[in-house]
Amino acid sequence: MTSAVLDPALSTSAFEPAQRVRAIGVSEILRITDHANALKRAGRPVIVLGAGEPDFDTPEHIRAAAARAMERGDTRYTVLDGSPAMKAAVQLKFRRDNALDFALDEISVGAGAKQVIFNALMASLDPGDEVILPAPYWTSYADIVQICGGVPVSVPCSEANGFRLDAAQLESAITPRTRWLFLNSPSNPSGAAYSAAQLAPLCEVLLRHPSVWVLADDIYEHILYDGLAFATPAAVEPRLRDRTLTVNGVSKAYAMTGWRVGYGAGPRALIAAMAVVQSQSTSCPSSVSQAAAIEALTGPQHVVAERRDDFQARRDFVVAALNRAPGLHCRVPEGAFYTFASCAGVLGRRTRGGALLQTDTDFCNYLLQDFEVAVVPGSVFGLAPYFRISYATSMVQLEEACARIASACEALT
Repeated sequence: MTSAVLDPALSTSAFEPAQRVRAIGVSEILRITDHANALKRAGRPVIVLGAGEPDFDTPEHIRAAAARAMERGDTRYTVLDGSPAMKAAVQLKFRRDNALDFALDEISVGAGAKQVIFNALMASLDPGDEVILPAPYWTSYADIVQICGGVPVSVPCSEANGFRLDAAQLESAITPRTRWLFLNSPSNPSGAAYSAAQLAPLCEVLLRHPSVWVLADDIYEHILYDGLAFATPAAVEPRLRDRTLTVNGVSKAYAMTGWRVGYGAGPRALIAAMAVVQSQSTSCPSSVSQAAAIEALTGPQHVVAERRDDFQARRDFVVAALNRAPGLHCRVPEGAFYTFASCAGVLGRRTRGGALLQTDTDFCNYLLQDFEVAVVPGSVFGLAPYFRISYATSMVQLEEACARIASACEALT
């Protein structure tokens, strides 16, 4: 018997990605970070200030809670969108910190806050529905909207207004297709935060547009400086509660990025639809991670304040250093662990090699290639010409990085 010989041209075919992902790549922040880390592995002394990840360890009492969960055999599936104990911990957190009261079936727990956001949009967007994104915004927002069939509507928010959306801008951006407004406070990448008084005019606009829902991304809630009080839309304007999804997680405040636990609270019909989406993707979050997250939310909270104070000291150093560098300008962010500095003053100048810096991306590439500091251009976040520094790293690293950035600016002609 002879075996059939296949024509190679017929046995293979080029992969064609689905239309919904063709215009979307891997996160630019991750790409920049991966490239910088590759240079480090090759022996170059690159300082990476790209990733939004605390450099602290997960607190010991949280790690101990995870160990206890494994010892007692809590290593099986839990309820799809969070165990009852996990949801009770989230319920407690909202009551304690935000004066918001949610029933357990109004709470969803996922594998990180990003999954909660993805679930909400996949469960609610029809093709062509619009989502308003005040710029600068976290890059994943726009990509998730597009993957879910929606249209991201970027609204540039000026530095003069603290990178915050104002009521007139919101009113102008709303159309009959608007489904969601995203509000991230404190913000990635700008560090800008909204007070209750600054949220109130936006809430008034939303009350006039009952078809527009609000997604409040509060992931940096506890990293807020100078004694500012945290505010979130559902608490500022209770009449918006029934069309607001309040999203949070344990990754930033408790240095638990790798544990992958986020949560959201909102109307039970939305939460139920989000559970359908999650049931066909990851199912439940890790049982061990949930045990750790329960301890994070219900256990001692002093570590959060201590680490916030460390971040504030780093913020103050980086802002002052950037403002001393020729051609750079950096406002003081209210929260998170990022600076979002203008590099407009160095554009139009040339490097020692004669290259003309025309964009914020050019400037960031120059910093990486010539001075071995990795930062992220503002254009990635929808607003140029700026660049983002994550100061969630040691002061020693920040001091060296800022010295290199100053030298890079001084070397331009």
